[in-house]
Amino acid sequence: MILPQGTRDVLPPEWAWREHLRGRVAAQFSSWGYQGVELPALELQNPQHPQDSRAFKLIDSGGEVLALRSEFTTAVQRLVRLRFPGGPFPLRLQYGGRLWLRSQASELGRLREFTQLGVELIGVSTPQADAELLALSLSTLETVGVRAQLEVGHPGFLDALLEDAGLPEPLKWQLHDVLDRKSGPDLSALLTSARLGGELERTLNMVNELYGGPEVLEQARRLPLGARAAAALTHLEQVAELFGSVNLLFDLGMSRRYLYYSGFTFRAYAEGSPRQILGGGRYDSQDGVAQGGLSGAGFALGLERLTEVAARHLPPEPEVVLALDTAGAEHARSLGLIAEGCWTDDADELVRYAALRGIQQTVRGTTFGTVENLSGAEARA
Repeated sequence: MILPQGTRDVLPPEWAWREHLRGRVAAQFSSWGYQGVELPALELQNPQHPQDSRAFKLIDSGGEVLALRSEFTTAVQRLVRLRFPGGPFPLRLQYGGRLWLRSQASELGRLREFTQLGVELIGVSTPQADAELLALSLSTLETVGVRAQLEVGHPGFLDALLEDAGLPEPLKWQLHDVLDRKSGPDLSALLTSARLGGELERTLNMVNELYGGPEVLEQARRLPLGARAAAALTHLEQVAELFGSVNLLFDLGMSRRYLYYSGFTFRAYAEGSPRQILGGGRYDSQDGVAQGGLSGAGFALGLERLTEVAARHLPPEPEVVLALDTAGAEHARSLGLIAEGCWTDDADELVRYAALRGIQQTVRGTTFGTVENLSGAEARA
């Protein structure tokens, strides 16, 4: 049977590796105080949802339109509004699970069914909170053997520059896109066609080059900045001071992955891999997802991507033995071994199966033997 496009089977070796990674990541989140929650895979369809146009939709028996979960931050905010209206804040939550999208970008290998693990830090909006998320993201990747580089930006900085210039909405979003992609030729073509000219064109060309170490923030201070853009830059400077700016790359043309991101955003790239492995950002109470909710920030990493790039620190699987009776199975498992039980008295069939599985030992009671010495009499319990 052919699988639907954008889905895949996971076979035992990869499954074991993924579960190991999932456990390590969840344990790291817990050690920082992030408590686990589980969210329904089915949601009420909402035209205002940031992924509504890409979500799988279905109609239940009562005629209500539902959607498969396509993104976690909105779901966590819904949970907080209903279950934790009074906090305590800051509220630290972690989640993990499947997401589904009708179409997917190349960043996830065009998967339409995929797994994310992530955290949300809700109820506070300070540089300290943002620095905590940066530190947690790097420490989590290091826990599973991944060395990564963080890129940090602030969509509010770019928003402010474009809004202060009084640009029409379609042009603003085009500029967001080309600046986020660092596409010099596309930016030049767009600026020429829009006939912006003058100081704004020079500023946007400079923003397109504002990518690098701490010196980027110093260079940005020389631009003609309004109050909002200057405040966004100040916030980045404070986060960098708390976290350590030498460990960050700054991208002041970074745009929003989701429209609700209003504060700082960040991405992580693993060494040797061009594709993003982790990403997150801040949303404020007056914007998008947090309407009627609380300010917060968080990040998520893709388990499929992590499986690809994580250093192979998976501990060796315990030896598998063939248990000839119940007592033998219990004894082997008490020693930390994997015990598979017999399903037949046919010794030849057991020997053939053991060869295919790579099983070399048998156990009856507390006595171990070799598969080569297995006989019909031994096979009978």
